[in-house]
Amino acid sequence: MTSDHEASARHDDAHAGGSPAGHSPATSLTADFSGERFSPITARHLDEIPQLQKLSGEDRFAMKVVSSVLPFRSNRYVMDSLIDWDNVPRDPVYQITFPQRGMLDDADFDRVADLMKRDAPAKDVNAAVADIRDRLNPHPAGQRELNIPQTEQGTVEGLQHKYRETVLFFPSQGQTCHAYCSFCFRWAQFVGDKTYKIAANEASGLHDYLAGHPDVSDLLITGGDPMVMKTRVMERYLQPLIDDPRFDHIRNIRIGTKALTFWPRRFVTDGDAADMLRLLERVVASGKSVAIMAHFNHWQEFGTDVGREAIRLLRATGAVIRSQAPALAHVNDSPEIWERMWREQVALGIIPYYMFVERDTGAKCYFEVPLDKVWSIFNRAMRSVSGLARTVRGPSMSATPGKIEVLGVQEVHGEKVFVLRFLQGRNPEWVGRPFFAAFNPEATWLNHLRPAFGEEKFFFEDELAEMTGGASIPEFSVAAE
Repeated sequence: MTSDHEASARHDDAHAGGSPAGHSPATSLTADFSGERFSPITARHLDEIPQLQKLSGEDRFAMKVVSSVLPFRSNRYVMDSLIDWDNVPRDPVYQITFPQRGMLDDADFDRVADLMKRDAPAKDVNAAVADIRDRLNPHPAGQRELNIPQTEQGTVEGLQHKYRETVLFFPSQGQTCHAYCSFCFRWAQFVGDKTYKIAANEASGLHDYLAGHPDVSDLLITGGDPMVMKTRVMERYLQPLIDDPRFDHIRNIRIGTKALTFWPRRFVTDGDAADMLRLLERVVASGKSVAIMAHFNHWQEFGTDVGREAIRLLRATGAVIRSQAPALAHVNDSPEIWERMWREQVALGIIPYYMFVERDTGAKCYFEVPLDKVWSIFNRAMRSVSGLARTVRGPSMSATPGKIEVLGVQEVHGEKVFVLRFLQGRNPEWVGRPFFAAFNPEATWLNHLRPAFGEEKFFFEDELAEMTGGASIPEFSVAAE
């Protein structure tokens, strides 16, 4: 495995500016964009960021405290092109990317702040930070304990296989991002602790596993952000899927990325931008579908010329761009934002795919929105858009048993309930099956819900317990008091 510093160094080298090569329709430019070189801005640069000087000393110190626990990373494109500094701290992209005081609870914040104010030894600060991180649920929904495959040869590092048809792959070269989302449920990948990181150093483990699992139709390359990798690295993973008939069953290749927000130059002016586009063209031409799983949290993220050009170039390869995001306090917790975001995405040729519920990890105390409100936001926004935007699904909780959708709030047999169903499940037989939870206006996650109508358990609990070997799973039937 590589350290965050090593990955960053490789990434900086990979993103030296340059003019895109080639003249095919998928790589031609319709405008002139600067080939600015990518350079990350991290916590050690907080005192050097001129825009932050308008903040109080107390606010800047709070950023240092929070960024000692949760990872911070940005770049000049995000800061200069996406954030409206006249609207700080309310600006949504600022909230998405910069540490805020409320991202840690008071006790944890005060503990680290006190150590830093006293200039305590590094070992004491590090011990406090490690303790806090362990309590922030660094690997939610059992992704380390339950999702990493075990074969006769042992653990298959860098893979997750939760659902029958889909394998997730974490290439070591893609386990960083152009900037970090402060709400990211994979924050533990970026803090420099190897015990937290999920990553694969070689392509052979992925290819061997896929060849041995003909039921798998979808490969999701994720991270971090795979689009921080050079094209030649991505090619090592993708080209065999085109050339080798052992992988004919792999029909869909998904690439999870935030690059269309945080560094759209990756597809426009980076030195190997045209090579990446041509690679995606080859995958599509082979008969496999390519889905760019883009993470957009607010319409403000795709308003720049270079961002829209990146979208155009990706679509011209034959790839489909799908958008997904959680509902977040301080960022997008209103139906008007989602309505505008979905409308503009459809106009750009992007398919709205998922609204998620903010997961039970990291800075959830700052971003979480009650399930009742999330459903109301979704429902009101959905009523205001045309059928082309109603491809979106949600609100969805990516929990231990699977993706659970909140279908609504209803009164059934005199009891107010949440109506739920599985969009995806560890057992495919669960998919589509509705079930009910007693209404709780303060619930923000599955562990806050109890079965409705006096039932002791949800229908899937006993089977899930068998699947997990009796491992403790606190996400249901243990409602918060």
